Amino acid sequence: MPVKILMPALSPTMSEGNLVKWHKKEGDVIKAGQVLAEIETDKATMEVEAVDEGILGKIVVPDGTDNVQVNELIGLILEEGEDKSALKDFKVEAPVKKEEKPAVVEVAEPVVAPVVMAAAPAPQTKVSSGGRVVASPLAKRVAEQSGVNLSLVQGSGPNGRIIKADVEQALTRGPSVARAYVSTRTEGDMPSFDAVKVTNVKKITAKRLTEAKQQVPHFYLTIECEVSKILELRQDINDTLGEKLVSVNDLVIRACALALRKVPEANASWAEDHIRLYHASDISVAVATPNGLITPIIRDADQKSVVEIAREGRELFTKAREGKLKPHEFQGGTFSLSNLGMFGVQHFGAIINPPQGCILAVGAAEQRPIVRDGQITIGNVMNCTLSVDHRVVDGAIGAHFLAAFKELVSKPVALVM
Repeated sequence: MPVKILMPALSPTMSEGNLVKWHKKEGDVIKAGQVLAEIETDKATMEVEAVDEGILGKIVVPDGTDNVQVNELIGLILEEGEDKSALKDFKVEAPVKKEEKPAVVEVAEPVVAPVVMAAAPAPQTKVSSGGRVVASPLAKRVAEQSGVNLSLVQGSGPNGRIIKADVEQALTRGPSVARAYVSTRTEGDMPSFDAVKVTNVKKITAKRLTEAKQQVPHFYLTIECEVSKILELRQDINDTLGEKLVSVNDLVIRACALALRKVPEANASWAEDHIRLYHASDISVAVATPNGLITPIIRDADQKSVVEIAREGRELFTKAREGKLKPHEFQGGTFSLSNLGMFGVQHFGAIINPPQGCILAVGAAEQRPIVRDGQITIGNVMNCTLSVDHRVVDGAIGAHFLAAFKELVSKPVALVM
């Protein structure tokens, strides 16, 4: 009897995913461990490996299908000794597909003719009989990440199919290519607006952050840290290495991990009937990507050197922006860090990343007058705000953590020991 290939659940929050691409075609021999397909989840695009051997007898869900439910049948594998005739008695029902949302969101009537934000006339595009734009899965993914409206892209592939190069070429035209939104004006002189398509990552991030803000009792503690010495340390490390490898953020990750070692009560999460006190300092670092916010994890950061953290972080952050993180690289974590200092933000409070108990928000280091040894001088000061789940960490524990963190960044020799 043919073996079913079901849509896998590739993350704890995944209920559906997009089948981006099959790496095998019907009739191909399949061996365990070979890559079968690429699936886009609510976090990233990941490769799915075969766990059974045989022949790919039938592809039920084709390339480029969106909103495929977890555990939905996507293909069938013929076992040893079976051929196509084994599929005759196998009932394969066509998957019930959700109605696709167009890249351009429609506005309720009455509407004065919408003005598409494009300087050039719309090019001819290959459209299927069902009214859908015909494009390769990779082109669709690049267009979604870049906000390009595929209906206004000229396809150069077979029969006018849009390929990745067409999307990239459209991007070079800047404002002349319409993005995935329109500007509209309704009757009654209502304000115009842009309707931007929401990615799966943004949807799940919005859901989880809303739940966190509604269900987690946040409170906030802010401290000022004098960071002149940590800036000097970063410069000395990079001069020694002969490359600009280590960032302030790498040193802050290390400081968070060592502060958690000193104040383990802050390395905790809420589990309803108990509080989990973690042994490892696994730091989740907030990273902005074209698809939304994601938090790759520097595991055991208290046991790694600053250089190791820098190299590992550079690799993880690149994979995050390219949507190539594997589940173990972003699932879990015991404490979160969000740093907006590189954007000049002086102070902010971050939303806790459940089930974690704390997240540290780090602002920009800026020159300010400070008192040192009874004398007013100029120093580099950085505001840091700890968001705390009051069910897990009380004010005193939060204050002890910030004091330990401040000591580490103000006198950073411990960060390289």
